[in-house]
Amino acid sequence: MLFREYSCKNAGVAGFAEAFTSEERKERLNRKETGAVYEQAAAEYLEQQGCRILEKNFRSRYGEIDLVAEEAGTLVFVEVKYRTAVTIQYPEEAVNRSKQKKICRTADYYRLRRRIPDDVPCRFDVIAITPEGITQYRNAFAYCR
Repeated sequence: MLFREYSCKNAGVAGFAEAFTSEERKERLNRKETGAVYEQAAAEYLEQQGCRILEKNFRSRYGEIDLVAEEAGTLVFVEVKYRTAVTIQYPEEAVNRSKQKKICRTADYYRLRRRIPDDVPCRFDVIAITPEGITQYRNAFAYCR
C-alpha cells in the first residue's frame, strides 16, 4: 500500500451515517453534491481531531484540494475519497502518483497565493470514507514535484 496508515474510525460524525443510509437521497444527489456531503463529514471529523479548517475546495489551474487545515502549526492538505461499496479499489488507493503530483502542485500554488512562508511545515493526508467509517491517513504521501 502507498500509505502510512493512521486509522481513526468514527461513525458518529453528524450527517455521515445519514449520507449512507438514505438510498433515495444518494440517487438524487449529483456527483458534486455527494462529494460536498462527504467533504463536510471529513471537515467535521478533522475539527473533532483538533484541526482548524482553513479552506474547502481550493481550486487552481493545477487541480483542486478538498480541504486545507491547520494542526499544531502544520499546514494540512487533505484529499477526501469515498466509496459506498469497496469493490475494486479502496478509496485511499484512488490517490495514485498522478493525483499526488496534482495535489502537490496545487499546494505550492496555495502557499504562494496565501503568502505562506516556506518554513511552515506541511503534510498531505487522505481521508477515506466508507460505510464502515472514516479513516485518516496522516502523511499519506510525501511532497512530490
